Amino acid sequence: MLSDFRSGILLAFRAHFLWLAAISLFFLLLIVWMASEFSGRQPATVGLDVGLSVMRLILPLIMVLVVQELLSREFDRRYFLSSLTYPRARQGLLLGRFASVVVLMACVLIVMAVALGLLVAWIGEDYAQATGVSLGWPYVATVALIGLDLLVLTALAVFLAMVASTPSFVLIGTLGFMLMARSFAAIIELLTRETWVVEGAESYRAGVGVLGYLLPDLGSLDIRMTALYGRMEFLPSDLGVLVLSCLAYAFAFLWLAVWVLQRKRFA
Repeated sequence: MLSDFRSGILLAFRAHFLWLAAISLFFLLLIVWMASEFSGRQPATVGLDVGLSVMRLILPLIMVLVVQELLSREFDRRYFLSSLTYPRARQGLLLGRFASVVVLMACVLIVMAVALGLLVAWIGEDYAQATGVSLGWPYVATVALIGLDLLVLTALAVFLAMVASTPSFVLIGTLGFMLMARSFAAIIELLTRETWVVEGAESYRAGVGVLGYLLPDLGSLDIRMTALYGRMEFLPSDLGVLVLSCLAYAFAFLWLAVWVLQRKRFA
């Protein structure tokens, strides 16, 4: 497993992972700076809000590209003919590559979070806001839950890489799952408060509510309001249960990926 972890890191570097991360970081900071400059009021709050949104969008994209390179192309290009000929368990290859993706994405997340925090702190020095942003523990908790969100999506992408016949399905399936898991709770809340939005809101809400039994509530992991306004009452009341359920989904997806690989037939 350790050798597969190292080989995953090397393969990611050969696939220009550092360039991809550096370009993503540059565009993150550029977008945050432009958003704060065009904001008439509270530029630090606007910059942090936009920056967190960009991170939640761009990190899954980077992760899917890495998973495609380390796992999907392993079978698409038939590299498994050499990597699985050694006397090692199949799950060692999968878990080693999964660990390499997690470590790489954790590093990118930390670098982006630190850079975003420094930029927002610099922006806030030029404008005294009535309600300043909180870059302490509320910001750390926000970034940590972004990491949990990314962990669930990584486990899903690894599972899809085992069952998909083409690498593009990993991208489509992971991003589609992400959109549904992040939005269904907000749709239900909207239909509860604003029943006039659609005709037959009750039946529509009941149909969407079924997703709550199938998908993790990734939307509730976004607790940026605590960092934007420094008020911990914005935390979900069931945060502990939410974290445990997301960890359970990540473990389930990873276990399914191992199960599929163990029974995978190679032509």
